[in-house]
This record gives sequence, C-alpha cells and structure tokens, in this order.
Amino acid sequence: MIGVVGAGAFGTALAVALGREGREVRLWARDVTRLAGGQSARLPGVNLPKTVSVTAEISDLIGADAVLLTLPMQALRGFLAEHPVLDGVALVACCKGVDLTTLKGPTALIEAACPNSAFAILTGPSFAADIARGLPTALTLASADGEALQHLLSTPTLRLYRTTDVIGAELGGALKNVIAIAAGIVIGAGLGDSARAALMTRGYAEMTRLALALGAKAETLAGLSGFGDLVLTCTSAQSRNFRYGQALGAGERFDPTVTVEGAATAKAVSDMAKSLQIDMPITSMIAAVIDHHITLPQAISALLSRPLKQE
Repeated sequence: MIGVVGAGAFGTALAVALGREGREVRLWARDVTRLAGGQSARLPGVNLPKTVSVTAEISDLIGADAVLLTLPMQALRGFLAEHPVLDGVALVACCKGVDLTTLKGPTALIEAACPNSAFAILTGPSFAADIARGLPTALTLASADGEALQHLLSTPTLRLYRTTDVIGAELGGALKNVIAIAAGIVIGAGLGDSARAALMTRGYAEMTRLALALGAKAETLAGLSGFGDLVLTCTSAQSRNFRYGQALGAGERFDPTVTVEGAATAKAVSDMAKSLQIDMPITSMIAAVIDHHITLPQAISALLSRPLKQE
C-alpha cells in the first residue's frame, strides 16, 4: 500500500497515476468532502481509480510501503510535528523549497522530526495535470538507497531516475522556482524571449554555484531535478511561480490563495547566500522586490548595470 498525504493537485495526480496501475493507494486529506464522488476539485475531469481510497485519519497510512508528502514546503515542518505517528514509516518528500524558519530542505525536516524513518525526495519537471492524464513524465528520486522505491513508484508513463545526491535534487527543485519568478517578470514586463533566455542561463549559474557550495554534484543540477525543472517552470504558464512573476512584471494582481513556493524560497536562499558569501544577484533581487525593498524597475536596472565579466 502507498500513502499520499495532501489532496491538492499534485498529491491527487500521483494517487491517480499509481492507482491506475492497480496499486492500493490511501489518499489523506484534511477535508475528504473535496474528493466527494471520487472527483477532485483541483483536477477537473479526473476520477480517482477504485484502488484509491480517501481518508482523514493519518493512522490509516501506518504500514504503508511508503508515504508521499505532497504538502506545501512551509507547511511540512508543522505537519510532521503534528503527526509523530509517522516516525518509522518510509517518507518521500514531494515539495520544493526551503523552510523559512530553519533554512532547511524537506528531507532535513523529515530526518529531524522522524529519526526512525527512511527518507527520500521526489522532484523534477512535472505538472499535476500531465501526470493525472497519464502523459509521459520523468522525475528524480533521491535517497541513500532508493532502488525499491524506484520500482514501487514508477509506472509506464511516470519514469523515475535514481540518485543518491539528495542535496542536489532538493536544491535544484527549490532554486528553479525563484528563477521561474524572475522569468515570469521578464515576460510580464515585456522584456522579450532573448532576455528570458539570458535570465534562465544566469539563473542556472546561480543555482549551481550555491548547490556546489553546499555539497551537491554538478551532474545533478544538469539533470531532471535542476536544468529539466528550470526549463519547464520558466517557459510554461502552468507554473504558478512563472504566473506570479508574470503578474509582478505586468503590475497585475495575483491570487493570494495560490501557493507560490518560490516567493518564500527567494527570501530563505537570499539570507543563506549572504551568510555563505555566495553571489546570487537574481535571487537577491527577487527577494527584495517581493519584500517591497526595491521597485521592479530598480531591480532590472541593478542587474543590467552589474560590471561586465567573463562568463
């Protein structure tokens, strides 16, 4: 049995993809009425397979071969503290970002709250709607020893690649959201596709710079969880981070009920980079714009007026 915590779009999509292959899945939701009749309000037209059951009891997930945690990053630490019964269950983080309070990634939060649990992170270029529809998707599964999990969670259309570089996989998934906001700003402000390409390239350099300083491998950042996810989120309006940036760039209001992981990550990573004395100008500018410390025109001017240097 596979447990899934969180009945948002991504959690529901994973439950549907796994359940479609005949696997028993228990999908935990705080409000089970949102999945009444086997349908998800977050994924219109998608029905839950009969092998997927919905529960509001965390105890129903005890004994699972693995539990996928598809909560927003900033909610993960509180959830783990609220449900210590999960300690000892294999836990797979499916969120991307850095906790604002502790400046830790999801697996570090799991390790601290559930020291008896094996842990992993599932990340990479994916949209919930594509997974739910059974469209081909490839992701990275990062853990110390994830071969059994790789086979458990892979399907004919959901292909998992395994790595032991947990730090690299986590940082790639977190940092690309910040660059996606910046890419959205570029397009929203009408700066053009050439500017977006330059922004993505220099953003990738920032991502790699920090990740390597924290012990990640360069090849991980060049893979699905880094470069692959960066390309997807910087070029598609399905990305919430890109849409948020686009609204900022155009001076338009963005729905405050939509979770934008990159906004919190920008602030956390900007603080982290300063403490480590690592140059991350794009990330720092995004954090400053979000916190209203500078205006968008000031941020653009600051980036364009940086000293010329060798690539």
